[in-house]
Amino acid sequence: MSDSAPRRKAPDQPWRTEGTPEEPPGRSGGRRMRGRWWGLAVTAVVVFLLAYIGLNYLDRGDEPTISYTEFSRQVQADNVSKIYSKGDAIQGELKSARDAPGDHGDYTTFRTQRPAFAEDDLWQELNSRGVTVTAEPVVKERGALTNLLISLAPIVIIVAVWIFIARRFGPGRGGAGGMFGRKPPPKPVELLPGRHRTTFADVAGIDEVKGELDDVVDFLEHPDAYRAMGAKMPRGVLLAGSPGTGKTLLARAVAGEAGVPFFSASASEFIEMIVGVGASRVRELFGEARKVAPSIIFIDEIDTIGRVRSGGASVSGHDEREQTLNQILTEMDGFTGSEGVIVIAATNRADILDPALTRPGRFDRVVNVSPPDRRGREAILRIHTRDIPLADDVDLTQLARTTPGMTGADLANLANEGALLAVKRGQSQVTATDLSEALEKVQLGAERTLVMPEEDRRRTAYHESGHALLGMLQPGADPVRKVTIVPRGRALGVTMSTPEVERYAHSEEYLRGRIIGALGGMAAEEEVYGVVTTGAENDLEQVTAIARGMVARWGMSEAVGRLSALPSDAQQAYGLSAAPRTLDVIDAEMRRIVDDCYEEARRKLREHRDRLDALAAALLEQETLEEADAYRVAGIPRLAKSETA
Repeated sequence: MSDSAPRRKAPDQPWRTEGTPEEPPGRSGGRRMRGRWWGLAVTAVVVFLLAYIGLNYLDRGDEPTISYTEFSRQVQADNVSKIYSKGDAIQGELKSARDAPGDHGDYTTFRTQRPAFAEDDLWQELNSRGVTVTAEPVVKERGALTNLLISLAPIVIIVAVWIFIARRFGPGRGGAGGMFGRKPPPKPVELLPGRHRTTFADVAGIDEVKGELDDVVDFLEHPDAYRAMGAKMPRGVLLAGSPGTGKTLLARAVAGEAGVPFFSASASEFIEMIVGVGASRVRELFGEARKVAPSIIFIDEIDTIGRVRSGGASVSGHDEREQTLNQILTEMDGFTGSEGVIVIAATNRADILDPALTRPGRFDRVVNVSPPDRRGREAILRIHTRDIPLADDVDLTQLARTTPGMTGADLANLANEGALLAVKRGQSQVTATDLSEALEKVQLGAERTLVMPEEDRRRTAYHESGHALLGMLQPGADPVRKVTIVPRGRALGVTMSTPEVERYAHSEEYLRGRIIGALGGMAAEEEVYGVVTTGAENDLEQVTAIARGMVARWGMSEAVGRLSALPSDAQQAYGLSAAPRTLDVIDAEMRRIVDDCYEEARRKLREHRDRLDALAAALLEQETLEEADAYRVAGIPRLAKSETA
């Protein structure tokens, strides 16, 4: 399965693109970047001119300019040590300091200008006084090249500071640009060389969903045929389903199958602290998609901004979210149907979306993406293991049968964990044992190196044996796949039971059997030891949830009747969805069902105490029993278990 993410064309775009035409060099960044560099260039030129003028005309040193008369006087006073002359300009140095003209302190070096009309014998005078006439200036001055290089130093500093600020506080760094400008985007990820775009060949296990999206692909590939018939495609497709079912993969596969540009963004990436930024980004995204139409826009987790809008005043955060949502609605209304831009969104909570989003004309097609069935899981496993060397004993069909309810992401993780185990063990292939242990790790957690007292270990063995034996004895119960007393996660022991076939509706008898099986551990401890321990906490949580559903949601209680007294979304707010008297009846019925099941569990364990002891002894000796070994030790035929009372 292709795992390369769509890329971002520019670092300040909150969306990623895939399959879009490449822009000519030099256009990325656009007018905003040209404006930034133009301002920097003007600033650099101004600084350079000021520095150059200052160095050439203002930095003349601190030597004073004296009159030629004063110079002659110092020569006659034998106070001049050396001079340098260039034309009529003379520089010199005194033997002892003198007061500078204008009360500027003492000086030893000086400048003067010999008048053109002077006819004195300066050379003879200097020679007689022993004054040295040098070939180098007495006062050192920088040349034009040196001044030029020094003038460039401030420009270098300005450019360095500019770049530092842009990188440190600009977009993506959490500084001023990140807080008040664009949202920090992750680094762009390019498709690796040799990788192809995701297509329906990379999607498995959800064939019925692919069927609903085939007409979207067909419209993108043959828009003229639909226009000739006057047909219009849905402007938006909403993919709703639990996490890990492949909603994002499906959206990318639609774009890859049709060969159209794909724009992908998470809804949260549009939200900023400053109101109006999100709406601006939405306009930019839809504008880019229209330029390369036909194209697909994918917005993940749209419930972040698409929740039902409040009617009253809201704080700025909600205001920004609502403005962003309004802009999305406006942009979708702007589609004429001939533009070829289709919006696909994904959510885990379709029930909380604003009705304006799901009305016809916007997301008018809702596609439910459910966890795959057995055949779907097998197909997904084959995709995720096509690059993994599998041993001959690996049966993906059997593995798919023992993983009901797992999503595509779960199965991908399962295959990867199996490969990791094989690498740690120095194997060249992944075996069935590796995948079995990977399944236990994914579902139950990693093994814990916990040293238990022998009494606790024996009690745990009876606890798990009670679960397993009642699962084997209960008609219609899920087969027991594995029993272990090796601590995993929070549990001291685990009994794994998975259905033989997919179940989409559960009977009252099946649910009562699950309650009896869940209570088997507590019942076994009470039958053998006469005490109840805290090890049944998770079992009681399962029992309570099943009993509450039977009584309050599924109409399996005559006292409550055929009504949904506690809808699934109101179970947390237990007392807000039914009258107090109804709640009392629900509690009484739940207690009745659980008490009846518990008594039946204890009765069956008493009748089959020898089988319970045999299972516990085998667990204490081997710690883990696979399906065949567990049924053999209990003396229950695997195929005839449904006939055993």
